[in-house]
Amino acid sequence: MAVGSAGKIHLGKKKRRTPKNMKTPRWFTRNRFLSHLRIATAVTLIAAAVVSAILALPLGATASSTPAAQPQVLSDATMQALSTTIGGAPVLLTTRTVPHWFGSTFDPDNGVTYGYNMVGADPNNCSGSGCDVTVTVDIVPIDVVVDGMTFSGSSKVVATLASPVFALNDYGSTPFATAAGAFPNLPAFIRGPGGPLSQLDAGNQLQLEDATMRAQFNKTGSSSYHVRLGTPVVHNPITIVVPGNKGTLLQSGRGVIFPSVNIQWWATRIQNLNASLGYVDPTHLPIYLTDNVMLHFGNDPFNCCVFGFHGAGEVPSNTNNGPPNGRGNQPVQTYAWSSWVRPGLFARPNGGTDWALQDISGLSHEIAEWADDPFINNYVEPWLTPTAPQYGCSSLLETGDPVVAIGFAKGTNTYDQGPNPDGTQSADGYYHPEDEVFLPWFMRLAPNNVSEPTQSPSTNIGRYTLMGDLNPFPGFRVPATGCN
Repeated sequence: MAVGSAGKIHLGKKKRRTPKNMKTPRWFTRNRFLSHLRIATAVTLIAAAVVSAILALPLGATASSTPAAQPQVLSDATMQALSTTIGGAPVLLTTRTVPHWFGSTFDPDNGVTYGYNMVGADPNNCSGSGCDVTVTVDIVPIDVVVDGMTFSGSSKVVATLASPVFALNDYGSTPFATAAGAFPNLPAFIRGPGGPLSQLDAGNQLQLEDATMRAQFNKTGSSSYHVRLGTPVVHNPITIVVPGNKGTLLQSGRGVIFPSVNIQWWATRIQNLNASLGYVDPTHLPIYLTDNVMLHFGNDPFNCCVFGFHGAGEVPSNTNNGPPNGRGNQPVQTYAWSSWVRPGLFARPNGGTDWALQDISGLSHEIAEWADDPFINNYVEPWLTPTAPQYGCSSLLETGDPVVAIGFAKGTNTYDQGPNPDGTQSADGYYHPEDEVFLPWFMRLAPNNVSEPTQSPSTNIGRYTLMGDLNPFPGFRVPATGCN
């Protein structure tokens, strides 16, 4: 499987309704993993306080900046950029959680009306200042120790705060964007020329997710519609020492060393933190930030690499963050974990294959999916795309999944810009946000009168992804296709 293709598996307490023709990747037995994770979640709620105390231990004296032994190389042919989801929870408009709205859209392809929750104000019914929503963000840096080598999430906080996720930029154009290359052969997902991006918002200074949501609902220009991330509260770093049987060190073909950690074990650690950190608030978005940490399935560290997930779950009563009695309307905590991706892990040198899979690619993916599916319960007609064939048929409104490794250049990046360990150069001085698919693509709307118009006049009028015409794949110039 070519590097840059991606798969996504739901890891949660509630089992999804799965269409009969939905395929599960052969390398993963979904029911078995769900069973294990349900057990792990139960243990989490019982022992959260004890585990959190262990996680907060100071960094041991054995930690170092170099591995004790040379890690094995994970070949580019094996490496996959993956994302997933954790949990899921039903909500009411009165639920204590992040600001959100409920909408529904009729899918003319199958005649079904799909409902969905999204973060922010209802773009179809809000007015004035009521359209401008800000969500408080807590950044929790995690320093991860594997085989005596430390990967410091706290060292990536400044770079993340300076990135388009939080900093303001003009999204009217971009200097570079992903080109198809020789897709489906290599090189693929290479650096290509840029051009107009969200042209109707040219001149406006916006955060990345704000620009994405404004384009998705054509609330551009002078519109008062905004979905903003508030100035983050950066908390003290937490150190997690990964046991030898739960993680190991690997290196990419360009010599970039990274830890590959078991996904079940890691997901439980993040759920422990949600349950035990006193400052975690259901109305905030906690972002757990790591440096170059990737996750693997099962016991095979080469079955890699998950770079992030977002999740949601009811806050249990009588925990640090839960009410004495939720009376049937428990608060719901949403959250995200993502790794800063070092250049040369996925990205080949000189704008080659997977050029855009670096720095904030994973975090931008998770933030966009959190905004469009915050509670992990937005279902759509199953879709299939050749840019992510290992998904099989997916019935989730997860906006980053179809376009993993498709992105564009934005802002000035001065972090991790040196050569790869093998002397080649993948960094190029920019941040690399991922493209994101819009609601009308999933809902099979043609023409698309919901989203910002494409950069050049088109039959379907509106764009189906943030990049619009800059996305090089024809499957994103038209609505999603089914799985027949």
